[in-house]
Amino acid sequence: MKGDIGMHPLLDGIRLVAFDLDGTLVDSVPDLAAAVDDALSDLEMPAPGERKVRDWVGNGSMVLIERALRDAQGRDADPELCRQAHDRFLVHYAQRPCSATRLYPGVREALDALRGTGRILVLVTNKPEAFIAPILEHFELGGHFSLCLGGDSLVRRKPDPLPLTHAAERFAVPPSSCLMVGDSRHDIAAGRAAGFRTLAVPYGYNHGEPVAASGPDGVVESLKELV
Repeated sequence: MKGDIGMHPLLDGIRLVAFDLDGTLVDSVPDLAAAVDDALSDLEMPAPGERKVRDWVGNGSMVLIERALRDAQGRDADPELCRQAHDRFLVHYAQRPCSATRLYPGVREALDALRGTGRILVLVTNKPEAFIAPILEHFELGGHFSLCLGGDSLVRRKPDPLPLTHAAERFAVPPSSCLMVGDSRHDIAAGRAAGFRTLAVPYGYNHGEPVAASGPDGVVESLKELV
């Protein structure tokens, strides 16, 4: 690729880079936690707070709500209550998806530089698709990605490899020329199953476990190290 001098060795031969969103590009927990707190308060349940929510993020919004309800009730919630709480969460989160969300250091520099090399950048997140564009537009990053897939965009989501294989096929790039960048074991598992190289960042959300234990091909403290 053009302009690759000084770039991370894991980028050698890579034509497509897939990024996770929450915990990789942005710290969205403050806004997610506020929406979870409000949703449970609507149902007259105790709000879990940001510290707990930080360990629950990563498997999609419904799983997030299921974990919050289990914490509040001490048992699994019935499906109807989960649906009600999830609906309330979506309403609250839609009102302020970017109020306290921040971009991690080095993200903008990395995305700018990678786009400048001509690589295809895609976003693969378990966040509902409706919330992707508002966040990217807030940080003026919408134009960086050729494809954005949410947790409800396809029939399966990470850690299933489908979103990654879908992206590779969409742009006719072999998996061996693709890289998955994420913060959790689910990103690494999806990337490995799809035949992608994998790169992890240690600062995100991995349920309190070190992401290096998932065996990624590489770990960087900041995405700026890629470029």
